[in-house]
Amino acid sequence: MADAKKKILVADDNPAILDALRIMLEEEGYEVETTVNGATVQDMKQPLPDLLLLDIWMSGIDGRDVCKLLKGAAATKHIPIIMISATKDIAQIAKDSGADDCISKPFQMEHLLAIVAKYVNKH
Repeated sequence: MADAKKKILVADDNPAILDALRIMLEEEGYEVETTVNGATVQDMKQPLPDLLLLDIWMSGIDGRDVCKLLKGAAATKHIPIIMISATKDIAQIAKDSGADDCISKPFQMEHLLAIVAKYVNKH
């Protein structure tokens, strides 16, 4: 792994999921920031994350709208976005929103780590 830790932002309205993802990703050597607020993601500041794990349903804002906004902005369109949801149409929703990939809840930790690694190691 490179000297600089890859930074991952996890946005989900479930604090238990945020805690689990933070622990798991930090054990893999990533720098992790979490938020339950979709507006925080929408207003990301420098340094930008290397990857965004984004829940579709969050309080205050819809993950689909956040994804479209970030993918439409020059400063953030390069950031890989992986949408996470228990919604059965997650693959279609992610595609329609411009996300790079998607993961269905409940997910296997190994599957999530493999997808995260695939995108953060592209840079």
